[in-house]
Amino acid sequence: MNSTKELLDRVIADLDAVLSADVLAGLPDEKRMDVLRVAGDAFRRVEAVVVETTASAHADFSHTFGCRGQNELLQRVLRTDVAGATRVGKTADAVRRPISVSSGERLQARFPALREAMLDGVIGVAGLLAAVGPIDKAAHKVGRETVLEADALLAACARGYRTMFDDSVDPVDVDAGGEAEAAEGTDEPGPPATPEDLRQYAQMIAAAMDPDGPEPSDRSAQNQRFFTIGRLRNGLHAIRGNILPDVAAQMQAVFDAQCNPKTDGPPKPGVQFEDSESASDSGGDSECGGECGGDSESAGDAGDGAGADADAPDGDEPFDRRSSAQKRHDALAAALGIAARHADTPTLGGASPTLVVHVDAKDLASGRGWATMAGSESPVPLHVAAHTACTGAIQRVLFDGGRIVGISVTDRVFTVHQRRAIIARDRECLIPGCHVPASWCEIHHVTKHARGGPTHTDNGVPLCWWHHRSLDWSGWEIRMNDGVPEIRGPAWWDPLGRWRAPRPRAPRHLATA
Repeated sequence: MNSTKELLDRVIADLDAVLSADVLAGLPDEKRMDVLRVAGDAFRRVEAVVVETTASAHADFSHTFGCRGQNELLQRVLRTDVAGATRVGKTADAVRRPISVSSGERLQARFPALREAMLDGVIGVAGLLAAVGPIDKAAHKVGRETVLEADALLAACARGYRTMFDDSVDPVDVDAGGEAEAAEGTDEPGPPATPEDLRQYAQMIAAAMDPDGPEPSDRSAQNQRFFTIGRLRNGLHAIRGNILPDVAAQMQAVFDAQCNPKTDGPPKPGVQFEDSESASDSGGDSECGGECGGDSESAGDAGDGAGADADAPDGDEPFDRRSSAQKRHDALAAALGIAARHADTPTLGGASPTLVVHVDAKDLASGRGWATMAGSESPVPLHVAAHTACTGAIQRVLFDGGRIVGISVTDRVFTVHQRRAIIARDRECLIPGCHVPASWCEIHHVTKHARGGPTHTDNGVPLCWWHHRSLDWSGWEIRMNDGVPEIRGPAWWDPLGRWRAPRPRAPRHLATA
């Protein structure tokens, strides 16, 4: 039988073969996606090998090989930095099975179900740390049984179980070993959760475990709050301090009012835009979450407004493959839409500077042709007209021999009250894995207005600028099920092609022991 080292040496030899002769550079998109998916599976298993090897080592293991501690050994062997070695060490602590002094057998890990998920290649270091962090903070207030249940819930979420978190059924059965079994009637697992999904779900579970919140830490924080303004130096005042969470939240709201493209913006002088060279010279590389979408209310001179689906490109799309420069472009596009409607912006012909997209009604109905925009000589695809019209207004202009014989306007903008309700319901961009706040998103008509879809909360969902713009060809589908949004993703995300809830729900049955 081959030794463990020989098995791993064979894996390395196979990876060397994949990396040789520039094989990866010539792959078509579909096979490139397959390589990334399989490489991800391999990557998580390699992480599991590192973590399990570290977790099962004896206390003096690092000293045996001339290192002063575990972190130094991991830095040298893995060729990683302090932060990387620390993350591996924290993960090993979460899944370590201590040895019983009396029997010499290995005991249960703190998070046995998540450990099994890691060994199965479902989650890696990032996912496990995201899951256990919030639970660890609340664990001292609950019993071991509650922690094991939280562990099982998170492991099930990591494996893709979403519909099982329903208060009408028993979500999971947790045995003595911490293994989770799906309740009867639940479906098979769907797409696995991302680390950010796990972090958010763990926070919801921790809140259910500890409904009173971190009161002791808040009392300690009260004594450590301060804010100071330093002396003038080189024309600037340095500031420093510690602020309480509620104060930070209020300050962030003020910052959002000034910087978030979903507000009316500050009074003059307002936001100033610089060219890319000036921004580069200043060293700034600010990004607002990568996808600061704005709720475009541009008017589109778009015939009857029936947007046609754009031809989908070959291959599947990842969550977000934009570069940082592309994200800044998209943020600027959203900000320009807001700036155009700002009260301080000069008007043109008595109206705000409005993006107008022209498209022939026959082209839009047939799905063939191009749209044009006033102020630009370049034609744009029809899906651009549909995107602009989705959150704006449609003005239909009828011509007869060059003469205007009819004008009609259909307003399809969600009201501020509808937006608030949709934001409260969905919280983020509806696409799984995209965590752009809903307040920064555009509101998308699930059933197009031109096809009878109402401007109603049961027909509106938040989408960031990019996912809204690319919805027709990205492979993501959205439907409303009795007013509840559901998602069906591309094949690379969900090979089963099922309609699913975008995110898991928080369990209500957990309570402080």
